[in-house]
Amino acid sequence: MAAIIERSELPEDRPTVTYRSAGDRYVLVEYGAEATVDLCANFFVHAVARRIAACPIPGVAETAPGLRSLLVRFSPRQTSQSAVVEALEAVHHEVPPPSSLTVPSRRIVLPIAFDDSTSREAIHRYLITVRPDAPNVVNGNNVDYVARYNGFADREALYSTILRTEWWNAFTGFYPGLPSLLPMDPRCKVAAPKYNPARTWTAEGAVGLGGPCIVIHPLETPGSYQLLGRTLPITDLFRNERSRLLDPVLFLFGDRVRFERVEESELIELRRQVFEGTYEYRIEVGQYSIAEHLAEVSRVSDEVRSRHLELTAAMREVKVP
Repeated sequence: MAAIIERSELPEDRPTVTYRSAGDRYVLVEYGAEATVDLCANFFVHAVARRIAACPIPGVAETAPGLRSLLVRFSPRQTSQSAVVEALEAVHHEVPPPSSLTVPSRRIVLPIAFDDSTSREAIHRYLITVRPDAPNVVNGNNVDYVARYNGFADREALYSTILRTEWWNAFTGFYPGLPSLLPMDPRCKVAAPKYNPARTWTAEGAVGLGGPCIVIHPLETPGSYQLLGRTLPITDLFRNERSRLLDPVLFLFGDRVRFERVEESELIELRRQVFEGTYEYRIEVGQYSIAEHLAEVSRVSDEVRSRHLELTAAMREVKVP
């Protein structure tokens, strides 16, 4: 079975599409250029997933949106791979190009305590039990390493960059309820290499950076993203009756997150309120205009290019784990 089934060039500024075999009952659909993080491609992924949910394809049992891909599960007893690809191609022509999309998008405000004690505890355990010479650990933290890797003068410049943009939930996965967040303002792009090897422990609520994505850990788990701080719980997978988390994970595809800086003592108090069931998450339901986003990106394109050059130069100067 060939890995690549078909490639397709779609009209009207839609992304290119590559159809790949993924076993005998899955098709992996990739959008846009390989190894490129493209928010427009991600907008299109979710629009396709919503169209399939609203108008099911016969024989297709499930879709799983990713950063720039859509995994489609089908039943070989009801349909064939070629029929699924044909139906998907029709959907791609029906979905409007990203520039004309307005998508459901909630705005969620979360507190963040940078360089908190649980992050330092996870890093300390890593140094003792896994890799004492880890180059991404500076003075017991990952924050200073991330600041240098991104060409910032100090950690405060890193913090202000994270705080001044909203973060788009491009997909949820790897662990149940774990969001992968990309900056809506391209001038605020940050990146970091992952741990090598991974940590054996990460606190629930930990905020980390790996590649171009910020993540929030939904559970105590291993992890490989550079630790930046901690926020509130984002899942209720064990159905705690006192908890006021959503059912059972906080994040939906297309949510936008705004972080607000707090001291760790304040975060501890807010987390206590969550577990007691008295905290109300700050969620604003609405929609997001992709056209407005693209217009803003175009307006700051010179600054984006300048920031890209700064980031590229800084990366070359820092040792990768």
